[in-house]
Amino acid sequence: MNGMNRLSIFLLFFIWSACSQAEPPSPGTILDSSNIPNFSEFIDETLVKLIADGDFTIEVTEKESFPPHPNFETATKQYYGQANLPNEPGVLNNYIAGRPFPDPPDINDPRAGDKLAWNMRYNYGGDSSIVKPFYWQYRNMRTAKIERELSFAGMTLRFKHRVVLRPIPDLPNNASQIYAGIYLQVLNPSDIRNTQVLIHRLEDDTRQEEGWLYLGTQRRVRRLPTGQNTDAFLGSDIMIEDFLGYNGRLMDMEWKYLGTVRVLMPFFRHDELNLSNRSFGSDNFHFVDFFGRGNCFPKIKWQYRTAHLIEAIPKWQQHPLSKRLYYVDAETLFPAYGRLYDNTGKLWKFAVAGYSHPDHHLPQNRGSHVPILDAVTMIDLQAHHCTTLQPRTVVNAADIRASDFAVQALRKKGR
Repeated sequence: MNGMNRLSIFLLFFIWSACSQAEPPSPGTILDSSNIPNFSEFIDETLVKLIADGDFTIEVTEKESFPPHPNFETATKQYYGQANLPNEPGVLNNYIAGRPFPDPPDINDPRAGDKLAWNMRYNYGGDSSIVKPFYWQYRNMRTAKIERELSFAGMTLRFKHRVVLRPIPDLPNNASQIYAGIYLQVLNPSDIRNTQVLIHRLEDDTRQEEGWLYLGTQRRVRRLPTGQNTDAFLGSDIMIEDFLGYNGRLMDMEWKYLGTVRVLMPFFRHDELNLSNRSFGSDNFHFVDFFGRGNCFPKIKWQYRTAHLIEAIPKWQQHPLSKRLYYVDAETLFPAYGRLYDNTGKLWKFAVAGYSHPDHHLPQNRGSHVPILDAVTMIDLQAHHCTTLQPRTVVNAADIRASDFAVQALRKKGR
């Protein structure tokens, strides 16, 4: 071996050693265009480029545990090993409560992606929630102009696999076997006021999910066609399928586990943020602010956490996406951010969902053990546009009823 080859091998080993021993950013560090090359392995490549281009910055904060509710953890232990996946897509056998597959994912397990998808579906997000108000802003990323703002009232309710609110584990008289309900009502602007969306996520993933739209201008209810789940929702950058990370049938995607990584994730304490001037309610709740290019990025802090990287490829050939790439928090199983690729395979959108620790949010959320969805952005990187969301969320609200998620309720509320 000549001296040049020895030198080359030594340099390669030195570079590998230096990279493998890279230290993650310490709490208090602000990642910007000047230092992002030093920390590029601790964050998604798209975010690295956005930071390098000066579009926004990230402030690092201390890692904090977001443990699920003790009742959920008890159920996970009680029913450990019972849930299983047969060969039929969309079928989960013997699931009762808790996390279906609590063991760490195995890269050699061909069903690891499916197991993580089911874990995401049944993560602990509370047995109910009220989101009011819920502001959506449509923003021009180049000019920072807010082109349109909508305000909503929203609710969710788990009909099955409940662990906190009685009755436990299931609501009675659930003939349709609904797993969870999602409801949104437009409060403003006036041209679409009282437009409502109702979605029934069914327990049986092989059945087509049911959805209805109430048009305030026409005062009538119509079913949501399957294809409308992938249309732009009310002209935003968000599809109904994007709700809660993924609001669709698991069987309609091919799920692949790509590995587990240590990266920065948008988890934080709401009461430690520099919040917006917009407030609501007697508790003077202030919403998360947005900043950076076009004011498209949530002004939050990020923790260094463990995440599972999951790929979801639509089976429907006419789907507008060719794949989704999720960073799923390993502790909570909440999807926190990810990339969306168009049907030609090009990067199209980037989504970020920021979660506050419940003990540092509204007083009603303390002790709930539910990560509180506190800020969302969906950035269309091709059109240089974004939709930002500011929710005020209360979880495990006891006054939500199954009747609120009946189709008849849409007409009643729309009068």
